Amino acid sequence: MHSRYLQANGLNFHLKASGEGPLIMLLHGFPEFWYSWAKLIPLLSAHYRVVAPDLRGYGQSDKPQGVSGYHYRTLAKDVAELIRALGYERAIVVGHDWGGAIAWEFAKLYPGMLDKLIVLNCPPAAVLQRSMRTNRQQFKMSWYTLFFQLPFLPEWWMHKNRKTFFWRALRGWAINKAAFEAEDIARYEEAFAQRSDFTGPVNYYRAAARAVFDPHFSRPPRLQTDTLVIWGEADRALGKWLVEDIAQLEREEGCRLEIKTIADCGHWVQQEQPERVARYILDFVGGGERGHQ
Repeated sequence: MHSRYLQANGLNFHLKASGEGPLIMLLHGFPEFWYSWAKLIPLLSAHYRVVAPDLRGYGQSDKPQGVSGYHYRTLAKDVAELIRALGYERAIVVGHDWGGAIAWEFAKLYPGMLDKLIVLNCPPAAVLQRSMRTNRQQFKMSWYTLFFQLPFLPEWWMHKNRKTFFWRALRGWAINKAAFEAEDIARYEEAFAQRSDFTGPVNYYRAAARAVFDPHFSRPPRLQTDTLVIWGEADRALGKWLVEDIAQLEREEGCRLEIKTIADCGHWVQQEQPERVARYILDFVGGGERGHQ
């Protein structure tokens, strides 16, 4: 596994890369960086070229100022431009949490660049919006998205309390506590050492709130490529009822939708159950069969 820096969509992106072959692009969530995939990359890179970037605003990638720099179309374009900068025309895109939200939008905006879509513990934006309007429990679970609309205060609070914040958000929300040892938490603290390191990540939520009335953003996707959803059922941010809504998404004739749920797992599914997640992914894309030959 090695670091690279690439220019894409006007920004400098840091990424980790490993393996050779067809491209798998791994998109992390909040409050993370490429390291959220550290356990999964070796399991996938025996069969594929695996790339895990720090998304814009995170880690060692550029951090644009202002909420407008985190519009959903811009985030999806980052993925398209990174794929091209890596010398590929298409990719298998895997996203978790906010990375999953970007993956859903990428599937709507760039279907011709997508070989397979794989999303971990994240519904499409329209599905989450509807659930927050109609499901009181989901609204309560998503309270922090409202807090993040405040200026300055969210990033100030998270930075001031970052040791406690990461222990509670990562290890505290995990069912498998061993997924986040002290050295893992230290990596996150280091990646978010400055108060400004939280501003870009919070701007994802601010930009999403401003896009609520955008008809494209608020329209559920019609699946145009084979899609796998992996869901840790003990997620404390996103209720498992969202899986039922995802199962009802319209899809083109012949398009496959598979859903795998993991009962003994929380929100951080790829850290808590990396072997099982890797097996699901490889079986879905065909790498599992190739690896057993």
